Amino acid sequence: MPRAYNFAPGPAMLPESVLRQAQAELLEFGTTGASILEISHRGADFMAVAQKAEADLRTLLAIPDDYAVIFTAGGATTVQALLPLNFAAPGQAADYVVSGHWGKTAIKQAAHCIDARTAASSEAGGFRDVPARSTWQLSKDAAYVHVTANETIHGVEWREIPEVDNAPLVADFSSSIASEPLDISRFGIVYAGAQKNLGPVGITVVIVRRDLLARAGQPRAPIFDYAAQAKAESMLNTPPSWNWYVLGLTVQWMLDEGGVAEFARRNTRKAALLYAAIDGSGGFYRNEVATAVRSRMNVPFFLHDAALDKVFLEQARQAGLVALKGHRVLGGMRASLYNAMPEAGVQALVNFMQEFQSAHG
Repeated sequence: MPRAYNFAPGPAMLPESVLRQAQAELLEFGTTGASILEISHRGADFMAVAQKAEADLRTLLAIPDDYAVIFTAGGATTVQALLPLNFAAPGQAADYVVSGHWGKTAIKQAAHCIDARTAASSEAGGFRDVPARSTWQLSKDAAYVHVTANETIHGVEWREIPEVDNAPLVADFSSSIASEPLDISRFGIVYAGAQKNLGPVGITVVIVRRDLLARAGQPRAPIFDYAAQAKAESMLNTPPSWNWYVLGLTVQWMLDEGGVAEFARRNTRKAALLYAAIDGSGGFYRNEVATAVRSRMNVPFFLHDAALDKVFLEQARQAGLVALKGHRVLGGMRASLYNAMPEAGVQALVNFMQEFQSAHG
């Protein structure tokens, strides 16, 4: 059977060429006589994989030299729990600007050990917009200010980096990293779970300005110390080596395809195509996010009659369009348009939506 167009929000689709290379190298990596899954993470062969992955990621994202790149097991939620332990003193305030479900999750992960303050929130409006900068109530003594760059569930994306003067800006870029050029120097910390644009689930990238690693933070096990991880080149313990390897292949693929500038062009076209279909449906489909902050990566939409949802999903699956069911928090549908989703996939979805409307409108 041909591969479906996979609109999953994460774990998300990977480039087919990456999957085929990983498949081809699975039994024997290079001249090692063993699988990449079997070789030592401290051996020269895997160390070369890890070092190339970091070097390529630095090139792809134009990461300045004064930022460390740390690869850790787990996902963004794990980072959210470790941020206050590493970068805030016990009981110190940290400000959180909440624009969706994952912003609320970030506060929940931090609240046990710091004064996690909601500096602004768009929850009252159903998370259909980002909080206006003029409404933020920032603390004078905050350890950092946290934002979620793209809300995977609610489909809200910050299209401009907010100005923060009083503390380092920390951002969860899990679902939009590498989708367009980004000025890393505007942030103290950028982090992302890999399973959207960077690779497979199970590994996370943390990009942190080196001076912040000098903060004492709070009592924590050495394995949870980002400064120690940076010093050990992310190898305090055995890392998720397979995930790191596939991440490296994915980053190389993005570079080969033209880098983040090229993906910005592709992602703009893909999102515009789908939003035009929704907006032009006469109300059969609707997206409720404020136009200026509509996500390019995750497009939630609703049918005019929820009774059609199951029929839509089943017929879409039969048409080779999978993983379109919306998150349980929001319902409806959701199409994730990450870098590996080709424009042909979005066009196929749009064609299906139009045919479905003709049949059920």
